[in-house]
Amino acid sequence: MSPRPPRHRRIARHLGLRRASTGMRGSRGLSMFAAPFRSALLAAVALAPVVLAPVVLAALTAPLAAQQGWQGGVDAQPLAPPPGLPSGPVENPDSPPGGPGVPSIMEDPDAGAPRAPAQAPPEVPGQASVGPGGDIEVVQPPEQKVENPTAEFSGLDKITGRIISFDVSINETVQFGALRITPRACYTRPETEQQNTTGFVEVQEITLDGKVQPLFGGWMFASSPGLHGVEHPIYDVWLTDCKQSAPVIASPGGQQ
Repeated sequence: MSPRPPRHRRIARHLGLRRASTGMRGSRGLSMFAAPFRSALLAAVALAPVVLAPVVLAALTAPLAAQQGWQGGVDAQPLAPPPGLPSGPVENPDSPPGGPGVPSIMEDPDAGAPRAPAQAPPEVPGQASVGPGGDIEVVQPPEQKVENPTAEFSGLDKITGRIISFDVSINETVQFGALRITPRACYTRPETEQQNTTGFVEVQEITLDGKVQPLFGGWMFASSPGLHGVEHPIYDVWLTDCKQSAPVIASPGGQQ
């Protein structure tokens, strides 16, 4: 004879057997209602499209009906003008101002009339103009120069280093050392223009045997005394100014 199991095991085994028997009885009870429930479920599935169709159709047509009702409620008639404004037909904004038949202010009233040829502006000296062939032509302004009867010179003795000034009338000849100076012209510019004193001068040299030979002939510029071509080993001379007055006697120590 086997030993008896403990009490708690016997109680658990007893409860397990009772739970199993109860479950078997419950399953046999549910099987009694399985066939009617299945029939009712199939009937509900078959009737669902018929019952839900009106509801779905109403949900789809409701926004369209609401939109049609909103559009139908808008008043499309034009509003009356504000008080104080004259009543009348509204003008087309694209029509010319003033009404039909009235010319626009942007139109040229003399558009159809023949036009006279444009007059060429007078030529101003010193300005560029376009010639007949398309070339640019520059009009040279006339030279404004003042003739003077007297020319003023400065002479240098390279041996002593002494410089003297002397005046000479136009077309007259003076002697400075071994040089003979004859001014032919002396020009200045008006006071309103930039000063530029120039003179045409002839210079001759007296040799040791008493012969006279040309040494220089050309323009001298008072602003650039080194541009002339007077080349002599002992003496040098250059133009300094032009005068309207008569020549004066040279400074002491000079030779004339």
